[in-house]
Amino acid sequence: MGTSTRQRKSSSSTTVGGSRATEPQKDWLRRGLDQPGGKLPLFDRDGQRIHPRTIQSCVERGWAEPWFDNPLKPDWLVCKLTSDGRQIVSNT
Repeated sequence: MGTSTRQRKSSSSTTVGGSRATEPQKDWLRRGLDQPGGKLPLFDRDGQRIHPRTIQSCVERGWAEPWFDNPLKPDWLVCKLTSDGRQIVSNT
């Protein structure tokens, strides 16, 4: 009984608009909290490129939005955190 309550509480704390964030999504979104304008990184803390699927799924759910085009790497999506994205990571 205690476990199911904890699981429900955990899932609701990472849900906005009916979608639940995965750990990689939350890790990426958290990194925008301390950046000017909520800019989200292109690379993780180990220097590896953030998986494009992680970025795209966050954009599709409204947790991140495209910010500007990257002229050096036009296939890379530069994004910023949205208010829904802030809510996802501030609830965890």
